[in-house]
Amino acid sequence: MELLDHNGLTEREFLEQYRAGDYERPSVAADMVVFTVTDKEADDSLKLQDKELRILLIRRGGHPCLGRWALPGGFIQPDETGEQAAARELYEETGVADVYLEQLYTVTDPGRDPRTWVMSSSYMALIDSSRIQLQAGDDAEDAAWFTVSYRLVREHKELLEEGYIGTFTYELKLGAGEGELTVVIDRTVTAKPASRSVTYSIQSNDGLAFDHGKIIARAIERLRQETEQTGIALHLMPKLFTLQELQKVYEAILDRELPEAGFRDKVAGLVAETGHSTDIAGQSPSRLYQRDWIKIQDNEDRRVELQG
Repeated sequence: MELLDHNGLTEREFLEQYRAGDYERPSVAADMVVFTVTDKEADDSLKLQDKELRILLIRRGGHPCLGRWALPGGFIQPDETGEQAAARELYEETGVADVYLEQLYTVTDPGRDPRTWVMSSSYMALIDSSRIQLQAGDDAEDAAWFTVSYRLVREHKELLEEGYIGTFTYELKLGAGEGELTVVIDRTVTAKPASRSVTYSIQSNDGLAFDHGKIIARAIERLRQETEQTGIALHLMPKLFTLQELQKVYEAILDRELPEAGFRDKVAGLVAETGHSTDIAGQSPSRLYQRDWIKIQDNEDRRVELQG
């Protein structure tokens, strides 16, 4: 017997009279925080180069936010998933397919786009810089890699009658040849006996479109957290690399120096020796490593179990 709802309708009858246009619906975009790591310029050509964390931005070629820098992205089409849209947009902007891509969170703040109600499914992508060929998309005038700095500049903590509230102010600086973009962001944590919430608000914004500063801040925090806990940083590496090069990448992401011995212990379960060494004039040979896919997957499975 077919089930009837409280109006006495079968599912077929309900769907026949349903009018989606009776309800306001949002547009949904896929926005991407695309990270890579490149060499810093070094005064001494014989010294191992430090690394810089970089992020891909596009200069908007149309309204709204005409001329401002923004995250690459676009609207999700009816015949694709959010992840498929992100991968498509990523390929259009960089010419790169088959890269590490993970969803960050869904952005639902009211009024975030002056055109209409727009929600965004945001993603983080990690790309080995040697694979990249930048090409601005149809709605962009230019595409460029910006260096990333994200640092705590002040904090305020207050005990509640039951709980705690803390406001942490960060300065996000994005630098490229044409100058520097600066966004000041408050990250507010409210903890109570039965709940915890984290909110982000932009206090000042110089040159970045929409609310993309908040999305970038969350992406940097996610990347740093997962770099501490997993082997995610290996997705930024070429096929073969030295442990010194890998350590420089970790330091660029975490924005601090790491003790060599502790670092080698940390990554021992993520990499495998190849039996090959570097051959660079004027430098002592260094062993070359590659990702150990089985160990990495075991590491990832443990992380998922802990989160679940």
